[in-house]
Amino acid sequence: MFVVLAVVFAGGFVVFGVGSGSTGVSQALSNFFSGNGGGGTSISSLQHKVQRNPADATAWRDLATAYETKQRTSDAVGALVEYTRLAPKDQDALLDLAGQYQKLAQTYATDYQNTQIQAASVAVPLSAFPPPANSPLGKALQDPKALKDPIAAAVQTRITEQQTTALSGYRSAVSNAESTYRKLARLSPNDPSTQVLLAQAAQTANDTPTAIAAYKRFLKLAPNDTSAGQIRAQLKSLEKSAAGATTTTTK
Repeated sequence: MFVVLAVVFAGGFVVFGVGSGSTGVSQALSNFFSGNGGGGTSISSLQHKVQRNPADATAWRDLATAYETKQRTSDAVGALVEYTRLAPKDQDALLDLAGQYQKLAQTYATDYQNTQIQAASVAVPLSAFPPPANSPLGKALQDPKALKDPIAAAVQTRITEQQTTALSGYRSAVSNAESTYRKLARLSPNDPSTQVLLAQAAQTANDTPTAIAAYKRFLKLAPNDTSAGQIRAQLKSLEKSAAGATTTTTK
């Protein structure tokens, strides 16, 4: 399952060098690969501040920045969600929030991969020196219901739970990232870079129709951009994939 997850995850973050004149891409990539710098006021004091006055948008924004400085991505997301609820037209904050969701997705994807490695390393009792297949113990080992290692079973159960949590978290994060870029695109419908970011997030979320529409919108807004050739190739690939999926479904 991780192979599928890795392909979906990696495929969605196709980085295009959108030409000068468009805004947001460099900031979004900065937010994706590292938390925003800055801060100074302690996290605890900012937490107390928002508790005393939950409607203080500035305090929520400052708290989010403080969390990002400490690489506390999940907490930063929570603070940014509150801030953007109070200031829904702040495009910089929405861009930041989408980037934090993508960082969360990356973390969950890594967690999932780590659980796959753990699962592969769980030793099967007596597997190195198995008893004769016709012996009582050998027959028991061939019957999964007859003999189980309680420790190995417990470890496997824990790993499965971790995999489920990681996969669920990943799917939620990429979906939320796409939703946030949708909001940004509605606020800035003529910004080519926003369309690219939306398209990439939609690809990651397996939302091919939205990705296609966003790439087409970009090409309409910036047909001569230096990355237009790459995006046309990406668009062609997506349209071919979508057509193939439709053909398979109708058979």
